[in-house]
Amino acid sequence: MMNKRTLITSIVFTSLHASIAVAHHELQNRNLMAGSENYQDHCASCHGVNLEGQPNWREYKADGSLPAPPHDETGHTWHHDTKMLFDYTKFGGQATLEAAGVTGYPSGMPAYEGILSDREIWEILAYIRSTWPQEIQDAHATRHPMSLDD
Repeated sequence: MMNKRTLITSIVFTSLHASIAVAHHELQNRNLMAGSENYQDHCASCHGVNLEGQPNWREYKADGSLPAPPHDETGHTWHHDTKMLFDYTKFGGQATLEAAGVTGYPSGMPAYEGILSDREIWEILAYIRSTWPQEIQDAHATRHPMSLDD
């Protein structure tokens, strides 16, 4: 029998993987210095200065949400397509999950729409991806290939 976390992860991955609209080219040729600076200013307080995430990030909190995961290669960020990561950042976790049809799963990820521009969000995501070992970057690209129109 699947536990709650496995079921939610499967639903989110299946729902979001099926609708890849933006390919990895969105992360190419981005200003990594600006991405790093914006990451430190807007993301590090929860996801860690070194992308390490919060302690016990796989253990549910009392409200049913999970602590902020790491964005380094030890976390699950690289398992998600770039469009989902962008939407999660821009619109917030709750709105993104609900748009994918996932309900009853509280997310603590705030929305950055109106705080960060689309360009700044892509720069942050490019910065995060740039910190992963090459084999993780390759796995991310393989799991989420560019569309035929690219």
